Amino acid sequence: MSRLQRELELRNPLCSGLCHQRRDQARNTSQVKALSIDVLLGSRDPYSSRPLARGEIGCFLSHCYIWKEVANRELEKTLVTEDSVCFENQFKRKLMKLMGDIQQAQPDWELIYIGRKRMRVQEPEKAVPSVMNLVEADYSCWTLGYAVSFQGTQKLIGAEPFSKMLPVGEFLPVMYNKHPVGKYMEYYESSDLEAFSAEPLLVYLTPYTGQPGYLSDTETSTVWDKEPLSADRDRTHSWKSRQHGKIHSDALNEDVLPSQSPLNAPSSRDEL
Repeated sequence: MSRLQRELELRNPLCSGLCHQRRDQARNTSQVKALSIDVLLGSRDPYSSRPLARGEIGCFLSHCYIWKEVANRELEKTLVTEDSVCFENQFKRKLMKLMGDIQQAQPDWELIYIGRKRMRVQEPEKAVPSVMNLVEADYSCWTLGYAVSFQGTQKLIGAEPFSKMLPVGEFLPVMYNKHPVGKYMEYYESSDLEAFSAEPLLVYLTPYTGQPGYLSDTETSTVWDKEPLSADRDRTHSWKSRQHGKIHSDALNEDVLPSQSPLNAPSSRDEL
């Protein structure tokens, strides 16, 4: 655990949790079935149209175990990051500034992305008037980093996602009613999660998809119900890899935020 992670746990109003995938519990079909996991009927990867990969099940389990721990310990708010992220310069200061503004304005929130892949880039997302650098989250993929409230974890767990599992990055937009595949939401009784996003984002994937050294344990694993079939057999030339570029520019909502963002204001000290 890094110094930054320790400080986030000890000093920040957020409890930091790092997702370590539970591949040992998603190693084969019988183990998946033993956990009463079933994939949502007809679900497909938004890029390659393949079924759910076993690594994606392991990733979901990691997030779900954190949600359950947050709920059991009744933690007011928790920060969750993947273990492969790159923190923005002055990450702690920017995060504390954002959470301080949110605490002062007190918007009803249950999940706040700090790292994601924004999927609808043609239109800007709606800014939150009372909090600078915060937008209402539209359809997004990836769960690189997010803050979640105690009430948010109750909603996520209460949806009983094991019996209709999606990749966690697809499940969250279903829960806040922004997934473009309407039939997915028919399987869930509630889709009223209050979801927002930091703008600009505070964490990114590193190495980035398609760059030298990139490795995805979720997407290079096997398809969940077919032992030998790889989910993404040709990562270098896959259409999905080519489509994953320019996260920095695609994720920005420049039309709804000031040109000089307080989160990007210069500082005499780099906290990372």
